[in-house]
This record gives sequence, C-alpha cells and structure tokens, in this order.
Amino acid sequence: MDHQPPAAHLGDLPATDLLALYARRALSPVAVIEAVIARAETAEPTLRALYAFAPEQALAAARSSEARWMRGEALPLDGVPVTVKENVATEGVPMPLGTGARHDAAPSPIDAPPAARLREDGAVIFAKTTMPDYGMLSSGLSSFHPLTRNPWDPARGPGGSSAGSGAAAAAGYGPLHLGTDIGGSVRLPAAWCGVVGLKPSHGRVPIDPPYYGRCAGPLTRTVADTALMMRTLSRPDARDATALPPADLPWGDLDGLNLKGLRLGLVMEAGAGLPLDPANRDVVEAAARLLAAAGAVVEPVRPFLTQAMLDGLDLFWRQRASLDIEALDEARRARVLPFIRDWAAGGRDLSGAAVFHGMSQMAAMRDAALAAIRPYDFLIGPVSPNPPFPAEHASPTNDPARAMAHIAYTVPFNMSEQPAISVPAGFTPEGLPVGLQIAGRRFDDVGVLRLARAFERIRPALRPWPMVE
Repeated sequence: MDHQPPAAHLGDLPATDLLALYARRALSPVAVIEAVIARAETAEPTLRALYAFAPEQALAAARSSEARWMRGEALPLDGVPVTVKENVATEGVPMPLGTGARHDAAPSPIDAPPAARLREDGAVIFAKTTMPDYGMLSSGLSSFHPLTRNPWDPARGPGGSSAGSGAAAAAGYGPLHLGTDIGGSVRLPAAWCGVVGLKPSHGRVPIDPPYYGRCAGPLTRTVADTALMMRTLSRPDARDATALPPADLPWGDLDGLNLKGLRLGLVMEAGAGLPLDPANRDVVEAAARLLAAAGAVVEPVRPFLTQAMLDGLDLFWRQRASLDIEALDEARRARVLPFIRDWAAGGRDLSGAAVFHGMSQMAAMRDAALAAIRPYDFLIGPVSPNPPFPAEHASPTNDPARAMAHIAYTVPFNMSEQPAISVPAGFTPEGLPVGLQIAGRRFDDVGVLRLARAFERIRPALRPWPMVE
C-alpha cells in the first residue's frame, strides 16, 4: 500500500473516507495511525485527553489491518483509529473510573461489549480517554487523570464525563471516539467541543454494567461517522440484560428524510436549572429558523422538566455516590475529588422515603419527556444552557449544591430512554462551539441521525478545526 498521506492531515479524515481510501489501496492504516500518534504526542502536553496511550500496540494492529486489506479480507472498520472512554473496559488495561480512590485498579480481564465490537470489526484502539471521578462531573477535572482541556480554548473545559473523548475528537486524534452518557455525558462534551455526539436509545448499544439511563455512544466529527460506528456498536451482547432485541437497522441510509412538513417541537426553556445563555439561544434559534425555512413545521414546546424532578434525581445520585464512597477505607476516601465528596455527602443521611421519592421523580421525568414528544416527530433545542466553562471548574456553577443545574436539557432523554444527538450548530461571539440537540421517539435512532444529517447539510459553514501545538 502507498504510505504517502493525501493533502489533508490524516487525523482529520472521516472514517468513511479512510475506508474508501483503504479499499482503493490509496492509503495505509499504518500511515494513518502514525499521523494520529504524532498529532496526539504534539497536543497531549496541552490537552491531556488520553489515558493508556499505546502507540506500539496500535502500530502492530495497524500493520495487521494493512495485511487484511491486502489479502481482500478487510473487516468493517479495519484500520480506523478509535479511542475508548476509560470506564469502558478494555482487556489488559486498568479501569480507575477517573478517581484516585482506584489508583491501583487491576487490569480488566476482558473487553466490555462496546470495546469488543470495535475490536472485532478491526478498529485500532490506540488509547483510552480521560473522565472525572466516577463519571459524575461534566468536566475534565479528575483526582486520577491530569486536567483535560478544550482544543478550541485550553482555558476552558471540554465537558464530561466523556471529557477526553470530546477533546480527542475536536483535536483530530482520528475519527471515532466512544463515550458514555447517563445524564448528558456524551452530548455535553460534543456540544462544547463542536463535534457530533449520540446518546442512543437505551439498550441499543449493549453495555456492561448497565444502569438507569446509562448508554454508550459515539463522538465523531460527522453524522455519517456516527452512523458507521453505530452499525458496529449496536450488535448484540448477552452481558447486557437491558439490551434491545437485535435489529438490522439501515445505519447507512441517512438521506431519506424529507424536511418538508416534518413536525419539530422547539424546547428553548428547560423548566429547571441554569438560565439559557443569550449566545447559546441565538445559535439554537438560528438553527430552528434554518429547519423551518427548509420546510419543517417548528412549534414552541412548553418546559416539561420541573425543579422537583431535577432535585429528586440529584438526591438519588448523591445517595448512590455516598454509598460507594462510604464503603471505602479512610485513605481511599481522601483520594476522591473534594467536590465529589462534598456533593455525595448530601446523600449520606437520606431516608428510604427520600430515596424512593428521588426515584419517583426520575420516573416523572421519563413520563414528561415522552408526553412532550408525542405531538411531534422530533424535539430540538439546546444541549446545554451555557458555553464551555473554565477548565479548572468541576461544573458550570462550580458549586456542589447545584451540581446538576446544567443538565436540564439532556438528562430527561436518559430517563425516557429516547435517542438524542448533539450536532454542531454554530459558535458564540468568542468562538466557542454550540450544539443543537435533536431527540427522537423511543427506538428511532436512525431517524435522529437522518435529521442531524439534514441539518448538517443546511447549516452555515463551521469554523476550521482548532490546531493545538
């Protein structure tokens, strides 16, 4: 194979392009992984997005991939670079869950389902990506990993908890990145890093261990790459008792959606949490006008989340975190990020009735989200109420008492198990990315991708990708 790179930096090429070039023998997986490694080595002193970076193993995998392409035995993602969030187990790599309390975690014995599917399809896993303690922050602040920063402005955070995944995608560490999302942890870093991030329908991507609202999903630069990744990730795995039945969905057919007459509910006010920043509002309203001009029927939707719902969920998660932290010995508890310890302390003395009330509010959130979409084909609106915030902050408020105030637009769709995507929509006056959220009916993952692809085609040109030196 020809190892000479094309004009564009290889780390910026979409996976769809890489596979086409590999098939024509115009490009080698070895050249691509070499370019991605070089870019990561240049940017990592600033971004710190990677964990368990393994260049030599990646090069060996790329050489094996090249041999398969030469023999005509290529796999569906053969030779495409990919990163995997730290909390998705990969064989032989410790999984500290972002916290110093697990600094001595043993290597994982096997791949978790999403990593197994990627590896089976020939993707080159060259690194894991960073996350905050227990995945319970929307930031790159961790007591185990170095502070992760946003490629668009290193003074800002990338979001979280798929912090390293969002930063790596925006920085051009190859095309495919895997995150997890239990309250917005794929969509928020996607929005703040200016990339595409899909939270699939609950159970569409088998995951181990499963939990309320927990999903694994792609972060990529294009909707087509997200769909390509979903084709692999959605294959069945018996380890997830909450997984949906296997379905042969048309992941490759993204262009069959007619915007004319499509019913879109516009959710501009969340009903709880932080107020919507004017810059974010302007970008999302402009996106809604574009969709309306293309023929969609866009109607405002009244807020359907309440502060009681958000507070109930917060109490339930505090109690869960408190149980985990209180089970540690004193030395390990001391290693947990202080913000997380302070936040979890609010769940330490909750009564059973209070915890049950919290769970009931999560169910009420589910019902409200499903009722809100019933008159519409899709809901659209902001992903987050605010632009990227200072990298050193644990959350936009940086206040444990209001730790969940920024997830009011995203978390309802975790509880309702609906598919929801963040797609780049524009920028603030300071040049920071803003995402548009598209949520679909339960199980309509392909429909969400089709609408995201349609919007991708009509939005104004985006700014050039950031170059981190």
